[in-house]
Amino acid sequence: MKINQLWTKLFRRNDEADEIALHIAGATVRHRNPFEHLEVPRNEEELSQEFVDQWVVPFYFFDTRTKESVLRFAQAAREINIDIVKKLLGDFDWRPRITGAYFAAINQYRELEDIIGRHLLKSEVCYAGQGYCLALAAFGTHTSQKYLTDYLKHYLEQKDLWFDQASALAALYHLSPEEADKLTGQWNTFIADKENWNLERSRAGFNESMTKIEQIKKAKVNQ
Repeated sequence: MKINQLWTKLFRRNDEADEIALHIAGATVRHRNPFEHLEVPRNEEELSQEFVDQWVVPFYFFDTRTKESVLRFAQAAREINIDIVKKLLGDFDWRPRITGAYFAAINQYRELEDIIGRHLLKSEVCYAGQGYCLALAAFGTHTSQKYLTDYLKHYLEQKDLWFDQASALAALYHLSPEEADKLTGQWNTFIADKENWNLERSRAGFNESMTKIEQIKKAKVNQ
């Protein structure tokens, strides 16, 4: 089965092979939500291995600990284009999706804001939400802020879903501390049974990632 057909199987009874494929792609927790109807572009063709090796494998961990890794991101950001990023975001697997979100943030592809925001709301796969939040914070628009707020208002009420609530709230603090403060009560209720969740730590990590985005953007210009 092609990986890009997996989204059609999210809420079905599947055989073991499909379940394994869904899990590997990041659909580890499938959940009904009010955002299922939102449409997002889906790739009709599976990404080639050559494409994945070039645009996904070196980047999805967002490793920018060294100058060389920052320069690698910067060079790729110079070579990539919005059509490639759309293909990354149109895949089902979390790895291309999060990579697409990183490059959308670096290159300020605000044209992809609705795609990224809807992906965040739908939350079909794990991990990718961190990248969506970074991209929305990097865009810094009212629309991005609304996507983050809508996400938090719903998912902070889902105490059994340990998703990207921390990243989303950290992103909202980056954009509008006043709006983020309004969600303090919901946040405190949400983390009551999550002793390892710490907002200050999450905000510090998020701000560090935003700094890395800026470093890559500067290196891209200076190369």
